[in-house]
Amino acid sequence: MMDRYTLWQKIGIYFGIGVFLVFILLPFFEMFMTSLKPLNHIFRSPYQFWSDDFSFDAYTRMWERVPNLGRYIWNSIFIATAVTTMAMIVIVPAAYAYARLDFPFKTQSLGLFLSVNMFAGAVLLIPLYKLMRTLGLLNTYWAMIIPGVAFLIPTGIWLLRGYLEKIPKEMEEAAFMDGASRLYTLRRVILPLAGPGLVVVATTVFITAYAQQYLFAITFNSDGDLYPLPVGLLQFIGYQNVEWNMMMAAALTGITPVLVVFLFLQRFLVAGLTAGAVKE
Repeated sequence: MMDRYTLWQKIGIYFGIGVFLVFILLPFFEMFMTSLKPLNHIFRSPYQFWSDDFSFDAYTRMWERVPNLGRYIWNSIFIATAVTTMAMIVIVPAAYAYARLDFPFKTQSLGLFLSVNMFAGAVLLIPLYKLMRTLGLLNTYWAMIIPGVAFLIPTGIWLLRGYLEKIPKEMEEAAFMDGASRLYTLRRVILPLAGPGLVVVATTVFITAYAQQYLFAITFNSDGDLYPLPVGLLQFIGYQNVEWNMMMAAALTGITPVLVVFLFLQRFLVAGLTAGAVKE
């Protein structure tokens, strides 16, 4: 594909990609460099990018500074996994219905679902808090899982519908001619063919659920044992100083599971986002 571009066009493309990667990766690199610096070197003036006292001491001391750090990381993984599982149970049949069935207000209802993502979570905190209090779900995992599921279902439906629409209808019709029910066809014909799409949607939901835990957790939960990682990082903030090097080390350690998932599935993720956004 790159053969159709001239040399200068290729240089421009690669230069643009390089600039984009710098903006994306530089914050992570700076986090890593900060985690290696002694605390009194971080805010030196003038700023020193390189330090002669680099060490991995922060990666060992952070477990002593915040003994429950491992618990917070586990809570984040558990909440994101629960949100992904519950959301996919709803997303799969709903996306299939929007891809294959005809019913009144089909387009309008999907647009209404997607409009949920237009509201910032902070706008809905008060009504959600009242709802969680009425249901007796405050200070439980459910108070963080249920809102996450509600906010991520519309995006998952939109992405998976694009995948399902690419599967030829003739394959379903052949199954119907053999006497298969719609549910059997979905389970034995459609889902195996939509495997890459399912992986993409599940990965997207998991990464988003892992990243968006702070607001709901700090509002609906006061039990320290249930805190996810974003809230647990606040414990590195003291009365007189902030342990920036240990906070950066803990943040990098906490996002490692998400980075591993993304690196292994990035090819499917890019294909899934494109398939979900463009209808052929």
